[in-house]
Formats: sequence, structure tokens, C-alpha cells
Amino acid sequence: MTTHKTLLIVYHSMTGGTRQMVDAAHQGALAAQAESGVHIKVLHASEATPADVLSADGYVFATPENLAAISGQLKDFFDRCYYPALDRINGRPYAVMVCAGSDGTNAVRQLDRIATGWRLKRVAEPVLVCTWAQTPEAIAAPKVIGLEDLKRCEELGEALACGVGMGVF
Repeated sequence: MTTHKTLLIVYHSMTGGTRQMVDAAHQGALAAQAESGVHIKVLHASEATPADVLSADGYVFATPENLAAISGQLKDFFDRCYYPALDRINGRPYAVMVCAGSDGTNAVRQLDRIATGWRLKRVAEPVLVCTWAQTPEAIAAPKVIGLEDLKRCEELGEALACGVGMGVF
């Protein structure tokens, strides 16, 4: 009997930018599904549970940058799941995607610190997309992510799905 591996994508999106990035990563992961046999599970941060984290073999965490940090919804996900998963998912692979208004590097650092606490292994460079939204109106407006950036997200999803499915990581 073949045991299927699972790639879990957990995200939060307020103005659609992060969701577009997640959709592209999901499409990339689906493209690798036939070859790798990996199951892809995409969950909004408010829906993801410790059981989802424990049953996954690899992770993509995606967030908008909010006030130079990860979103509150993604932080809530980690708050709810951190201790139930602690020392139970050591060494599993992860990657991050951040939709930023200006910089995004602090959100990446936060995700990496949380993942370090879980003893996860980052297996890809972060996908950081800057929208350069700086006014209240631009920040609140729906985002449109460019094709080149969506392609990077798609490639990340495909690489993670292949690696997890084949047991490379």
C-alpha cells in the first residue's frame, strides 16, 4: 500500500494578493501531483488545525505583510498550532511567500523564526512580492500580482510538491 504524502499550504489574504500567490503555488503543486503522488491541501489560516499540521509532510506558509509583520490571522494559526506540533514535525520542509507593501523581510524573518522553533527545514528561497502600496487607499485596494511573480509562486509550489512527494527533503 502506497502512503501518500501531503503538502499543506496555509495562508491569509486581505486584499487578494497573497491569495493569487497561493493559487499559483497550488497550480504548480497540482502540475507535480501526477509525478510525485503528493496530496495538496490549501487552508485559510483560520481553518488550519494542529491535526492538519501534524498530518502534513511539508508546508508553504503565505501571508501579507501587515505593519512590517505577518498577518494576525497567520499569527493566530501559529498560536493555536505551535505547541501541539512542537517536537512532532522536526525536520519537515517548508517555504514561505509574502505579499508586501514595501519590504516584507521582517515578515519572512518572523516565519523563519517560528519554523526554527518547530525545527523545520527551509528548502527554498522565500517568494517575496512587493506591491509598493504606500497610501491608505493603495494599501486597502485589491491587489493584482504580476505574471512573473505568479510564475515564481507556481515554480515554488511545483518544487515543494515534487520534493515532498518524492521524499527528497
